Amino acid sequence: MSDKKSNINVIVVTEFLVGQSKPEDNQYAFAYHITIENNSSQAVKLLARHWIIVDSNQQQKEVQGPGVIGEQPRIEVNERYQYSSGVVLKTPIGTMQGSYQMVNDLGHPVEAPISPFLLAVPNTVN
Repeated sequence: MSDKKSNINVIVVTEFLVGQSKPEDNQYAFAYHITIENNSSQAVKLLARHWIIVDSNQQQKEVQGPGVIGEQPRIEVNERYQYSSGVVLKTPIGTMQGSYQMVNDLGHPVEAPISPFLLAVPNTVN
């Protein structure tokens, strides 16, 4: 097992979905827009995802499964793959983090970590 960086870059942009949220029912909907950049020397196939979602009550939910949005995309060298998905929290603030499990063209596993990112209703965090 190598300690080398995977050279897979994950960029996240979040969005509060006011029209899909019901604060009176403790339902806060967020979209997250993901860009996965393959800066490695091999094409990769995204096999699975693992998310850890924590709301401000410290309630944690783990999500694991094959691919993303029903796909297991192949990402060529120096290419990017983009998708959007969403999550509903019971609080106006939370975080997500996780990883993508991939395999390169040589059949070697590649893990792409996803750094923690904030989900927050606008004007709730200074």
